[in-house]
Amino acid sequence: MAKLKIKKGDRVVVLAGKDKGKKGEVLKVLPKDERVIVNGVNMIKRHQKQTASDEGGIISKEASIHVSNLSLEDPKDGSPTRVGYKTLDDGRKVRFAKRSGEVIDG
Repeated sequence: MAKLKIKKGDRVVVLAGKDKGKKGEVLKVLPKDERVIVNGVNMIKRHQKQTASDEGGIISKEASIHVSNLSLEDPKDGSPTRVGYKTLDDGRKVRFAKRSGEVIDG
């Protein structure tokens, strides 16, 4: 199982598939399957039975997308970028955008 460089809350760009070019925020990461659920991307329709709490009918929800079809959004200009790791002077290990060199977390 490879270490994923994408985390919950990250802004990502879709690189391949029917939603190519779309941007969204990561809602959930499934590291065991190497898949990610992104807000508003890879929408599917599901038939849902009525329950006491919610209504029945056809609902739209996000399906998972493979992590290889995603790239992190550069914080500077919003274009896709690769991710690197570096250690700051205070000893923290942080992710940075290889395109602009900008630190992504913290």
